[in-house]
Amino acid sequence: MSRTLAFILCIFLLACAVNRQATKLKAEKFDKQGHRGCRGLVPENTIPAMLKAVELGVTTLETDAVITRDGQVVLSHEPFFNHEISTHPDGSPVTEQEERSLNIYKMDYAQVKRFDVGLRPHPRFPQQQKLPAIKPLLADMIDSVEQYCTAHHKPGPMYNIETKSQPATDNLYHPEPGSFVDLLVAVIRSKQVTDRVIIQSFDPRTLQYLHEHYPGIKTSLLIEENDKKALALQLKALGFIPTVYSPHFSLVSPLLVKQCRDAGISLIPWTVNDINEIRRLRDLGVNGVISDFPDLFVKL
Repeated sequence: MSRTLAFILCIFLLACAVNRQATKLKAEKFDKQGHRGCRGLVPENTIPAMLKAVELGVTTLETDAVITRDGQVVLSHEPFFNHEISTHPDGSPVTEQEERSLNIYKMDYAQVKRFDVGLRPHPRFPQQQKLPAIKPLLADMIDSVEQYCTAHHKPGPMYNIETKSQPATDNLYHPEPGSFVDLLVAVIRSKQVTDRVIIQSFDPRTLQYLHEHYPGIKTSLLIEENDKKALALQLKALGFIPTVYSPHFSLVSPLLVKQCRDAGISLIPWTVNDINEIRRLRDLGVNGVISDFPDLFVKL
């Protein structure tokens, strides 16, 4: 082999190695968020769902928080018992007609934990494992995850916690934003995970209160699928630059990726359940995605 050819081969191999390392680093930085823990595979917003998501290698556990009458922070997507997943303490299924009357904000946690949310087959997630499960306290979920990570020599994940609130239901299904955030932050601080928490919301009031009173905690602005307003207008209405901008994945465009990058905001769309779409968004330049199926991340 001539010296010139050997030199070219060395350069080629070096370039391949650099490219592989760059790809590896890019993959490691990609934020893999498990929606409601692992909703596609295990009952949503339960401790088993969170542990399964960690087992599958997520970097962030996405979840939802509601408040009970006795001021406890509980994992739940709705501030009531959704008829698709809930069973009464007597074993009868919760119906669609009655679900909104089963208001968690009007119950003590002792009542909440008597309902099952893991045994009913989910109509939209046939792969979901069925098992007895309750809506857990946020504090208990964090304890379980941290203990699991320690036992299995895994790094502790980020926690992306959504406040389920809106102006129309203040003091009906949840406290006002200030009280809601104070209760949530108290749990986060007591568990000493403040630096690994993001608080997200569709309700800007929550984030505004958080930004003013707890500026050290990361924030994420959630954007509905039908919200077509420009990023600049949304940020102007919010009044500050959040850590994360989290729109429905259909709203992501090359322009939005550039705008977020220029503003120093992480772009993490929700909820992406197709591996090809995850790859497309990753290649477009988003910083991560939220998915019901964290097992898809293995295929990346």
